[in-house]
Amino acid sequence: MSVDRDVKLDLQRAQRLGFDEAIFCASKSLPHLSHILDQAREGGLSLLLTRLAPEQYSALTAEHRARIDYEPISRTGYFGDPPPVSGAARVAVVAAGTSDANVSREAARTLRYYGVSSTEITDVGVAGLWRLLERVEEIGRLPVVIAVAGMDAALPTVVAGLVPGVVIGVPTSVGYGVAQGGRSALHAMLASCAPGLIVTNIDNGFGAACAALRIVRAIDPR
Repeated sequence: MSVDRDVKLDLQRAQRLGFDEAIFCASKSLPHLSHILDQAREGGLSLLLTRLAPEQYSALTAEHRARIDYEPISRTGYFGDPPPVSGAARVAVVAAGTSDANVSREAARTLRYYGVSSTEITDVGVAGLWRLLERVEEIGRLPVVIAVAGMDAALPTVVAGLVPGVVIGVPTSVGYGVAQGGRSALHAMLASCAPGLIVTNIDNGFGAACAALRIVRAIDPR
């Protein structure tokens, strides 16, 4: 297998979309990851690394690890220097429970990598609705909300019925048997009666953040 032949970075993505290329690390071999990071270093590029498992990170060379801002909860890494955050928060990242934190943190870290600040609110699931209601005015002041939930995934529907901004629902694979690894949460969000709720794939905090970035930039193309 030729690692050189297998890897071809998308160097024009930022010009086309406004985002640098992100590297989905799950299932990538150590030689492939190392070659990608070598290419980025040689080209003076920064990269967002998603689904980078702790054991993958630990297996990288000390030189590569020294260039990565790694967070194990979200399994994200910043290789190189991302742009500074500008301005106040424009996105709320709201998680039903701490069990959903890996996905909500992936969303928040993706936003941060692209220079957008977010307000993170965790453990406001509808099993204790008062917790959400205590923060709903704060959430409602932001133009975009990413609502992350597993189990019955009621949170995005409730949020979308209370705030005027764009609500992006992210189903997570959290839950017992009938939750089916997030399928019940996904179906609940897709069947929501809240008008205009947008839904991503299961556990896709990265995708939700990219959707939020597109919306924020359309509203305020700084």
